[in-house]
Amino acid sequence: MARKKPSWKMLSYGVHSHWDKSSKELPKLKKFTWEIPARLNIEFGYVLNIKQARGKKLEFTIDHPDFIDDKTGEVAAPFCGEMYVRSNDWDFFLGDTLWSPIEDKVGTWTLTTKLDGEVLVKKRFTIKEDNGQFVDWNI
Repeated sequence: MARKKPSWKMLSYGVHSHWDKSSKELPKLKKFTWEIPARLNIEFGYVLNIKQARGKKLEFTIDHPDFIDDKTGEVAAPFCGEMYVRSNDWDFFLGDTLWSPIEDKVGTWTLTTKLDGEVLVKKRFTIKEDNGQFVDWNI
């Protein structure tokens, strides 16, 4: 019997609630958007549902504007990682939280997820200075 081909769909994208990496709970969506206000501790990203891919390697990259890494004093490299899909119906969050100094986080952030080397999603978020345009957002 032929094995089913993996499939995926994006469940949410935008501003999410704070994500506790040690919890099995994924963050909850607060606002669908590709434009994110430059606010401290705001969580943004996307949630994917991946089916029929148990045991396959998932790779992710978060490419961000140039900012200086506090530990090295150099421009920070993109954030990269990998993990293995845990079940045949699996939800996965890829995102980040903005931290101080906020000014060097403004710009384009590109989040990419690959499954066994094949790009599933490559999405751009724009972190924008919060000049009152996001005043009505309850986030």
